[in-house]
Amino acid sequence: MTEDTKFKPGNKFWEKRSSHGRKPIFESPDELEEGAIDYFNWCHDNPLYEDKVCSFQGMNEHVPLAKLRAFTIEGLLIRLEISRGTWDNYCEKPDFLEVTDWIKMVIYTQKFEGAAAGQLNPNIIARDLGLADKQDITATGDLVPFSEIKSGVDGD
Repeated sequence: MTEDTKFKPGNKFWEKRSSHGRKPIFESPDELEEGAIDYFNWCHDNPLYEDKVCSFQGMNEHVPLAKLRAFTIEGLLIRLEISRGTWDNYCEKPDFLEVTDWIKMVIYTQKFEGAAAGQLNPNIIARDLGLADKQDITATGDLVPFSEIKSGVDGD
């Protein structure tokens, strides 16, 4: 280093910084809740569409059929423009616990009820929600993990 540098021994220029670290994206639980509600409304206002072919008097017509868009944590994070790590940090902050738990409950309930009503694929949603139909398929009564069943079928 040259003699005219600002970083001489004993320099404490860094102390003049107004804050240490980036300002949080959501400074209050209410702001996070507003962002989540915005995401839920966006999902409602932007359904997925299935192309259905309808026939009437020998005429076929393509008709877009609106389908429920499932709420997901990943979709929420994309909408909020935050990473999984940032979400996990909010989930651990005491001030944010109530709102993050509420968000997770809303997402879980929407998926569960959507699958129960046949608006979402029940198999996919059951796996996503960790709901498994465990069956005893061994002679000894032991449960066999899915990974062992799959590897036996694939020949691994």
